[in-house]
Amino acid sequence: MTEEMSPAERYAKARRRAADQATELAAFRELYDFPLDLFQVEACQALEAGKGVLVAAPTGSGKTVVGEFAVHLALARGRKCFYTTPIKALSNQKYGDLVKRYGPARVGLLTGDNSVNPDAPVVVMTTEVLRNMLYAGSATLDGLGYVVMDEVHYLSDRFRGAVWEEVIIHLPQSVTLVSLSATVSNAEEFGDWLDTVRGDTDVIVSEHRPVPLWQHVLAGRRMYDLFEERNGRRQVNPDLEKLARTDWARPVYRGGRGGPRREADRERERRQRARIWTPSRVEVIERLDAEGLLPAITFIFSRAGCQAAVQQCLVAGLRLNDAGERTMVRQIVEERTAVLPDEDLHVLGYFEWLEGLERGVAAHHAGMLPTFKEVVEELFAKGLVKAVFATETLALGINMPARSVVLEKLVKWNGETHADITPGEYTQLTGRAGRRGIDVEGHAVVLWQRGMDPVALAGLAGARTYPLRSSFKPSYNMAVNLVSQFGRHRSRDLLETSFAQFQADRSVVGISRDVQRNEEGLKGYREAMTCHLGDFEEYARLRRDLKDREAELAREGVALRRAAAADALERLRPGDIIHVPTGKFAGLALVLDPGLPDGRSPRHRHRDGRGAAAAERLEGPRPLVLTEQRQVKRLNSADFPVPVEPMDRMRIPKSFNPRSPHSRRDLASALRTKAGHYEPRRHRRQRAAAADDRQIARLREALRAHPCHGCAEREDHARWAERYYRLQRDTQQLQRRIAGRTNTIARTFDKVTGVLTDLDYLRGDQVTPEGRKLARIYCELDLLASECLRHRVWEGLGPAELAACASALVYEARSDDVIAPELPEGRARRALGEMVRIWGRLDALEEQHRISASSGVGQREPDLGFAWPVYRWAQGHGLDAVLRDSELPAGDFVRWCKQVIDVLGQIAAAAPEEHSTVPATARKAVDALLRGVVAYSSVG
Repeated sequence: MTEEMSPAERYAKARRRAADQATELAAFRELYDFPLDLFQVEACQALEAGKGVLVAAPTGSGKTVVGEFAVHLALARGRKCFYTTPIKALSNQKYGDLVKRYGPARVGLLTGDNSVNPDAPVVVMTTEVLRNMLYAGSATLDGLGYVVMDEVHYLSDRFRGAVWEEVIIHLPQSVTLVSLSATVSNAEEFGDWLDTVRGDTDVIVSEHRPVPLWQHVLAGRRMYDLFEERNGRRQVNPDLEKLARTDWARPVYRGGRGGPRREADRERERRQRARIWTPSRVEVIERLDAEGLLPAITFIFSRAGCQAAVQQCLVAGLRLNDAGERTMVRQIVEERTAVLPDEDLHVLGYFEWLEGLERGVAAHHAGMLPTFKEVVEELFAKGLVKAVFATETLALGINMPARSVVLEKLVKWNGETHADITPGEYTQLTGRAGRRGIDVEGHAVVLWQRGMDPVALAGLAGARTYPLRSSFKPSYNMAVNLVSQFGRHRSRDLLETSFAQFQADRSVVGISRDVQRNEEGLKGYREAMTCHLGDFEEYARLRRDLKDREAELAREGVALRRAAAADALERLRPGDIIHVPTGKFAGLALVLDPGLPDGRSPRHRHRDGRGAAAAERLEGPRPLVLTEQRQVKRLNSADFPVPVEPMDRMRIPKSFNPRSPHSRRDLASALRTKAGHYEPRRHRRQRAAAADDRQIARLREALRAHPCHGCAEREDHARWAERYYRLQRDTQQLQRRIAGRTNTIARTFDKVTGVLTDLDYLRGDQVTPEGRKLARIYCELDLLASECLRHRVWEGLGPAELAACASALVYEARSDDVIAPELPEGRARRALGEMVRIWGRLDALEEQHRISASSGVGQREPDLGFAWPVYRWAQGHGLDAVLRDSELPAGDFVRWCKQVIDVLGQIAAAAPEEHSTVPATARKAVDALLRGVVAYSSVG
């Protein structure tokens, strides 16, 4: 029987209940039909108490509830709340959610493309929009009380991450910051930084998934659990480990005698093969459907692979929707795409796309038309698309969870090589599995591949190593905006408060400990190499000097060979038949273009973003050749360690088209016929004449004369000396790292302001009129754009011509294009050429200030690969013709057009109205681009 409370206890309990009911959190809870989790309650209580919060929790756990409470608090207290997201799709989605709750009059949207009710008390925006407001001192910031930064872990993004740090540093201290992040392994470190720069910040970490996630491996017809509970401990499924051993040991028989034993082996192998194979995409979906595990997202790290998967499902006759669902799909699709011009539907692949949707299958990747992606997302959310094949970009941003997630492979192309996915990437991808409030559990399915290691997969699935690493670097635009507001000294101090510097300073502590340990080790090694006959440290130094001199002569020999090889390359002419001595394309080749650094070679691109001029300056000639295997490739000095000489010559037909497989085949055949009887010359390697070097002779003589040379324990002492010098070298490297990490951001800022001072954008703490123009340009090539305005490069251009020039500021090719892009003729071509020349001068100036494009600070070479498509589109050509000529997917074309529109807006804002045609032309160019599929795509 419960003991009765005293009157005082009842009174106290009643007071507590009344106090709880009086909080804004209590009112907020009434808006949801499910109880809030503990981490959500803790974060909301901290917010109501006036603290900032960092919430790190798994995908689908409900982090956004905390952001929505910030919106609730702002409205209740008569303040504004900005809800920022990293991508426009997520902004649009969150805008729709908040409008449903609070109505269109109280919610606005700002994404660069769209401006809806911007003066509302609650505005959803991309993070870049808020950054630009802060630098412009926008009046919209008045009354701002809360900023929600959704997906704040985007600050690791090497291209856009700096924007998040800029916002966090520059927001007024009166603004309460709500940071929502995926689960990261260094949330406390990030929280410590937030506490330093923003004030009192609570870090709330939850690793609990509201929907449990089961991990599986699908091999053949069997679905294996990755983990198994045994004796209260989770371990790798022993059946999977046995399967892996069987797969590795799978016998391969080639001939031999038969007999009963042989037949038994064959039968055993047949049974093994029958159960160890990688199921096809159609088989996987059918299996998941039979198990009740749809809807599912299958991650395929290739756009073409996603499209092929849908096609395979159609060919196999897969149908996941019934007649009623198919009718609903068609109604929604026709309603959402009614604005698309009928003549564009065929080139957009509309009918094949619709057929897949009606059957319940679809692709989702960045190459799709934004409207198509939005429809897929809507149908998936409604349960009308049950199988989506997506690239990994779907794992970030938009709310599109599934019951199951399938990973075809655990390797993906990272832009440079095929690499294993990281534990963080695995967590992000599989985090989509399990819909809160719908599914009891989620399922992650990895398809079996030959050579798979279940233990390694278990480590991937069980790890939570997803550290947040700053990618912050000062840009030219950032520098002029900071100096304009705070002056140079104060700006330098502000940048030192960045998360990048915070992490660098913390890492110095660990490195310093390593230096101390090494110095103790050096002391011990010095004692161990002590010799009773003399100064062994001096003797060891002589030995090392001798070794270094011999190595130097060897390097000089290599340099001579390289110089001779470069000279030989410069003598090559189109039509020369050569033998490539080494490398991936070793063998017979025909020179199509010598790739000389005098500007006569076709332009080419590099993955590091730097273009022809810089590459030729650094690497010398880069001949474009046709190999005997019918490949057109641009080679470099690494392919020619020895001089190459033409074996013969042949005529290159004027009709030869390097893009045509037929044309390449015919010319390669003629090449083999012409040069088939030639043998490559063998080049003798040059040897460094170490025996004739006076310095080496002097060092050897000094060694023989040294007292320690006659020590019986000389080699034993020498081993200790080698360890000493090796550790000393490591210690010096650590000390350089300490020096390099201290004030790194400020030193980079000094380099950037040095360039701006040389160009007269800054004069001490003063921003010049030219600098004020630069302050309004936020694209990656901000300084190049500003210089083009300054030198009036774009004056007198028409709208289509200016659009072509603007494209060079934003576009970056996805692959290594060796063929020269087609360019508009006349004024546009001349302006593009002048842009490249200005970039060359900026590149040289940056080199003087020790700024490189690869560092993320310098200006990469403008990419001209989108100039022709955007020029034709602005001229009014049809989508079919533009896409056919450019070979761009529709989604990429729309996305790049939106970015060109964005930078044209910046150019119009930055350019002087008086005595300039550029602002009006830029606005006309925007109007010319905003038509057809570009105008009808709400997501950029």
